[in-house]
Amino acid sequence: MTRVSRRDFMALTAGAAALGACGGRGLLAADANAGAQMSIARWTGGKDLKPEEIRQAAVRLTEKAIEAIGGMKRFVSAGSVVWVKPNIAWDRKPELAANTNPDVVATIVRLCLAAGAKKVKVGDNPCHAAQKTYASSGIADAAKEAGAEVVFLDKSRFKDMAINGEKIKTLPVYPEIIETDLVINVPVVKHHVLAKTTICMKNYMGVIEKRNTLHQDLGTCIADLTRFMKPRLCVMDAVRILTARGPTGGNPADVKLTMTVAAGTDIVALDALGAEIMGLKPADIPSIVKGEQYGLGKMDYKALSPVEMAVS
Repeated sequence: MTRVSRRDFMALTAGAAALGACGGRGLLAADANAGAQMSIARWTGGKDLKPEEIRQAAVRLTEKAIEAIGGMKRFVSAGSVVWVKPNIAWDRKPELAANTNPDVVATIVRLCLAAGAKKVKVGDNPCHAAQKTYASSGIADAAKEAGAEVVFLDKSRFKDMAINGEKIKTLPVYPEIIETDLVINVPVVKHHVLAKTTICMKNYMGVIEKRNTLHQDLGTCIADLTRFMKPRLCVMDAVRILTARGPTGGNPADVKLTMTVAAGTDIVALDALGAEIMGLKPADIPSIVKGEQYGLGKMDYKALSPVEMAVS
């Protein structure tokens, strides 16, 4: 891995400076890393954090992770429309780690708008009631405050599309998502009773209907859907992770504060890192294995020489 010391991160963006001094690369270094495939930002500013300190740290980690792979302008064109796709599946508060951290989502929205996006939309296809889930997750308010349009998916608008996968041939997909200029995949790292873990690849199940039809050979189905989505940018939220009783969670004892955000263009590599954070072997996760077989990325994420940052 490429390891970056705190001294290398003294040139901060205006947004980061407003939040206080923290580890990270400055704009010139971001340009130098414009071709980096992956970054890993880990918090080193202490363990006994108050809730507000966790929120501020989540912002800094997200900014630095994206900056280290070239910044949001590498992905967002002026005047473009971006869809930010978090995990907003369950009627749970942010502290329970069943959904993506709202501060990670809001930071991505702000970075997209600062990079020149005309509009940023945020939405998912929840399993629990959408209005309650969007509200309790904290994502609706955070995304709106950051300048996003929060979208509740209209069930009548899903359209059958050809997936042409090994297992999935057609599925109802939400057209508005895939018709945007860029989809940013923003999952939370958590346990899943069927898939062992749910991270970037499985998060795409929020763009479809008839999810219950995919539970036979789920790993291959996840890889089929991922190949259809053609991932370009993923930002992995491991500020808190759900270690058991996923995907719904609900027990604070199952939540672990790991204070990490990773970003990159290799979805398989990010899932492999997420699996390791969960204490799992990537080779034991069927979707990761199949994703590498499909040529979607590398299971050996260390071979990508990810930019690794200590942020405080």
